[in-house]
Amino acid sequence: MLDPILPAPLAGWFADRGWRPRRHQLDMLREGRAGRHALLVATTGAGKTLAGFLPTLAELIDHPREGLHTLYVSPLKALAVDIQRNLVTPIDEMGLDIRVETRTGDTPSDRKARQRVRPPQILLTTPESLSLLLSYPDAATMFEGLRTIVVDEVHAFATGKRGDLLSLCMARLQRLAPGCRRVALSATVADPDAYRAWLAPDGDIDQVSLVHGEPGADPNIAILLPEGRVPWSGHSGRYAASQVMTEIAAHRTTIVFCNTRSLAELIFQDLWKENADSLPIGVHHGSLSLEARRKVEGAMASGRLRALVATASLDLGVDWGDVDCVIQMGAPKGSSRLLQRIGRANHRLDESSEAILVPGNRFEYLEARAALDAVEEGALDADPFRPGALDVLAQHVMACACAAPFRRDALLDEVRGATPYSALPDETFDRVLGFIRDGGYSLKAYDRFKRLTEEADGTWRVSHPRFVQQHRLNAGIIVEATMLTVRFKNGRSLGKVEEGFAATLTPGDTFFFAGLSLEVERIDTEDLVVRASSRPARIPTYGGARMPLSTNLADRVRAFLAEPDEWARFPDDVREWLEVQARRSALPRPGQLLVETFPREGRHYMVAYSFEGWNAHQSLGMLVTRRMEAQGLKPLGFVANDYAIATYGLEPVTDPAALFSPDILEHEFVEWVERSHLLKRAFREVAVIGGLVERQHPGKRKTGRQVTFSTDLIYDVLRKYEPTHLLLQAAWEDARARMTDVGRLADLLDRAADTMLHVDRDRVTPLAVPVLTLIGRERVATNSADDALLVEAEALAAEAMRMD
Repeated sequence: MLDPILPAPLAGWFADRGWRPRRHQLDMLREGRAGRHALLVATTGAGKTLAGFLPTLAELIDHPREGLHTLYVSPLKALAVDIQRNLVTPIDEMGLDIRVETRTGDTPSDRKARQRVRPPQILLTTPESLSLLLSYPDAATMFEGLRTIVVDEVHAFATGKRGDLLSLCMARLQRLAPGCRRVALSATVADPDAYRAWLAPDGDIDQVSLVHGEPGADPNIAILLPEGRVPWSGHSGRYAASQVMTEIAAHRTTIVFCNTRSLAELIFQDLWKENADSLPIGVHHGSLSLEARRKVEGAMASGRLRALVATASLDLGVDWGDVDCVIQMGAPKGSSRLLQRIGRANHRLDESSEAILVPGNRFEYLEARAALDAVEEGALDADPFRPGALDVLAQHVMACACAAPFRRDALLDEVRGATPYSALPDETFDRVLGFIRDGGYSLKAYDRFKRLTEEADGTWRVSHPRFVQQHRLNAGIIVEATMLTVRFKNGRSLGKVEEGFAATLTPGDTFFFAGLSLEVERIDTEDLVVRASSRPARIPTYGGARMPLSTNLADRVRAFLAEPDEWARFPDDVREWLEVQARRSALPRPGQLLVETFPREGRHYMVAYSFEGWNAHQSLGMLVTRRMEAQGLKPLGFVANDYAIATYGLEPVTDPAALFSPDILEHEFVEWVERSHLLKRAFREVAVIGGLVERQHPGKRKTGRQVTFSTDLIYDVLRKYEPTHLLLQAAWEDARARMTDVGRLADLLDRAADTMLHVDRDRVTPLAVPVLTLIGRERVATNSADDALLVEAEALAAEAMRMD
């Protein structure tokens, strides 16, 4: 019997399909009827989206009305489009007079204008598009009747800058529509209370109900072992291409997830070489053109593809019910991410999702096993919340000014209603206002930075109408690296590659992109003009930080090393690797920092097993080798993976503790960041987000090179004349927190002196082999060189595993 809380059309719709509403769907409906904010945590396939919309549908059935009723905010444009398709179907089947529309950067301008005059009852959008809507004078009229805002996949952006922007937008909506309810949906939240606080008006967690979804069937996860031994090196699982192709052939539809865009292109090529039956497979990542992505998504939705190689561009939400297997190439780096990706298979609550992990090397086998255990235990990765970013606040203040003049105290009170800014000091807010007013002390002589004016009565307004147009053209939080469009001579675009990669190409060079081998014909300012080729090709590289190994999985891998009773679960070669390491050297205990030193072929090596992730290790390697240079140890270089860093030089390291002292973050780190490109790159982003530098003029978009040139000039001026400038402060916070995992570095260095175990050996140890095989690998360009490195890795491993 259906619950009487459901209006008749909804009850009939469920009954006609032989379905029953889930308990959590009815709970969300009750919370909606009671007017309470709610966070729903439910597994993928549990009908979260329908649960989020049920109160809206019920209310519009019981009390039909015109005007905007519900805003649905998604982290992805594609997700908004997918939800529209899936929501419009039941509305049409029930014969309801409810309009559902999307508003993203891809929405035609005439429809955008019409939506502000006659909005639909349900509008699906992104944080950036919502911010733009709030920048219009008619925002107060458009949103005054808003009843609900639904935030989907809240874990994907709440802790970042897009979450800061959305939180500020919700604070503004709460002022325009005081009775508006907030709802958030997610499958992977480790700390629900942190998200309840983020969602709540004024951070009042007690205002937000927590609704747990019905548990679904346990996922069926396997670790794919190679035909032979688990490799010593690599992080991609490429060795298993033939086995992966066999799995694709055995399933209806498979998504093959890769952790980077470069790896997605590479794995696609590897699979195609093994695709003897010419099964239809595709590739999907964020740098491909919208047309290319839509084409592939359509082919998947209609069942015309047997497999799709994808990146995080498909982590979220797109619902393809025929996907019956997910394969993760390389280690997943976090249990929450793995669970999210597993959920793309079956998308039905009562059926097990099937997933296969393909570890790239022996450490990654341990990580895959740790991830599998974590998923079985329901242990997810914690998401670190931090204070709201000041560049985002500057953009939001400008949006508010575009809508209407404001008074300082009223806006500050509103901003503090957004949880990330709840502790914002008066002085910091005044610095933000001052920055928008004239650019700051060093820039106030230039009219183009004078965007706001304070009137004699204390009212703030936009200084000139051109700044309103400038804001709307340039607003947004996602700042891409400088990109060139890859296109054919006829103008057809395939997507974008980063300028740094394009700079390594000359006419006649070939590279793989969008699953094709492409030959460069010419390179223009903004375009890379290509033609199809059948020649061997390179894989594009993309900058930016890799996915960090989560502390949850890092701690579990450490625990494996310290618990020999666990090793019986591992393949023979992995177990033997650990057993020989224990006899020849040592295995670190949880919380302990193992540092090994040994000579090899005229060099002296130091390997530190810190398990803090590749991003942190890259920074640490730079800092440690600088300190080694100062101490006369003559370092030649370093390599790093997620688990360890290895330095090599001409002199032995006899006192590693001196290299890992905490003051390295006060001296070498500051000097290194200030001299490196890191701070300039961070400044470029905050300058664009904060509105100091334009990406677009009316009718013309600046090239990435022009934006970089502009920001570099301003950066040099501010560094020299105003080092305390608001945006330099914001850039520092970005560089420290996001680009270097400096928090994990600080924790490591704080405990290094007390927990370090230094073991000096006469030759390489088994645990060191995976990281040492990286030396020289960055320069690999051909398969023959790759083969040579594999031979070298085997020789290194044989030396390490000898028991004499």
